[in-house]
Amino acid sequence: MTLTVLPYYAAALAVMYVVLAGLVVRQRVKSRVGLGDGQQPALVKAVRIHGNFAEYVPLLLILLLVLEIQGAALWQLHLVGGLTVFGRVSHAIGLTKTSGTSLPRMIGMISTFIALLSSAAFLVLGQA
Repeated sequence: MTLTVLPYYAAALAVMYVVLAGLVVRQRVKSRVGLGDGQQPALVKAVRIHGNFAEYVPLLLILLLVLEIQGAALWQLHLVGGLTVFGRVSHAIGLTKTSGTSLPRMIGMISTFIALLSSAAFLVLGQA
């Protein structure tokens, strides 16, 4: 079986992961903090943006993989993958702007939750 959809979303998310990790490294160098966050607000924020990404994306990629292996409809794969990418980009942008609540951050989390719940529904209910 050849995976045709997952590789593109996995690649896009891998690039985003490296970019977010690079932003953490940049803040570490700037703050001169090698381990932990040194209670530096910019570093704390960069670490949490990266950490939040790392907390959600692996599960979403696994769900997308299982959906594709099970022969989910193309629209279902792109819905889950698209919402994941859109949600993670929106969340990162929102959290970059402010540590508090923001519209992009909220949209990012809602998109991520919809991707999780829709993939779970597709898996449990079968492909439409």
